[in-house]
Amino acid sequence: MGRELREDNQMTNRDWFTIVFIGSIWGSSFLLLIRELGPLWVSAGRVGIGAMGSWVLVLALRRPITFNRKLLTGFFVLGAFTYAIPFALFPLAQGSLASGVVAVINAMTPITTVVVSHFWLGGEKASWSKLIGVGAGLGGVAVLTLPVLSAGGVSQLWAVGASLLATLCYAVALNYTRSFRHIDPLYLAAGALSGATLAAVPTAFLAEGIPQLVTVEGWAALLAIALISTTFAFALMYRILPRVGATNFATVTFIAPISAIILGYVFLGESLQVEHFMGMIGIFAGLVLIDGRLLNTLKRVAFKH
Repeated sequence: MGRELREDNQMTNRDWFTIVFIGSIWGSSFLLLIRELGPLWVSAGRVGIGAMGSWVLVLALRRPITFNRKLLTGFFVLGAFTYAIPFALFPLAQGSLASGVVAVINAMTPITTVVVSHFWLGGEKASWSKLIGVGAGLGGVAVLTLPVLSAGGVSQLWAVGASLLATLCYAVALNYTRSFRHIDPLYLAAGALSGATLAAVPTAFLAEGIPQLVTVEGWAALLAIALISTTFAFALMYRILPRVGATNFATVTFIAPISAIILGYVFLGESLQVEHFMGMIGIFAGLVLIDGRLLNTLKRVAFKH
């Protein structure tokens, strides 16, 4: 299935809708807590079940499957950087970081992606509008988390470093995915998740022993994270990524905290504060700047006058 990467990575309204939709799905995963499992087993269970779900879709829809050593090695590397490493680093860091700090660091993914993409062979070169947009979006996320930060929380330097390393893994994975742009998105998701499973399961066994998940609530949460936030969302990600580019797609991390806050208000009765609305405005401003279409329209209008 050939899918050519756009030269300018121009975002359409449909592309933005898809990114907002994916970000909303990932934001909803913050509401699902699996207290019976350690962070490494949550990661391993998520990618393992997600891989099985992806393979079911691949086989049911009769998508083309090819195997060779180079492709399988690529799946393992992509799975490790996209899933296994970050999915383990963030839960580990949350044990020593205030949740607001983790949210801010996670939202630095567009910044690390802009930097990595700029130096990546054949990657996207950074523009001033994107840099300013990333800064505005990050500022919005920081404002969103002010209520949490003001409540206190212990932060350890190693945990900050672990979270930053996770965003770097995301940035590398988003750019590395370019080399798979001729692979069917469902097959790519299944292969990458399988590679992540091979990396995550042995690590979880060695670090946390045999998992114990016995409650219906725990299994429901794990299945939701694995099949909806992973199988479904990442299949969408691999479909849209070749069109929009790594830096545009990385803005999904700006959407997730908005989704988490709104869903927390609707389903958990959490309060909405002034900082939340100010932060959302900052994030939307960042998305507009990164998109670039409004700026280009204003430039054309200015030149006409």
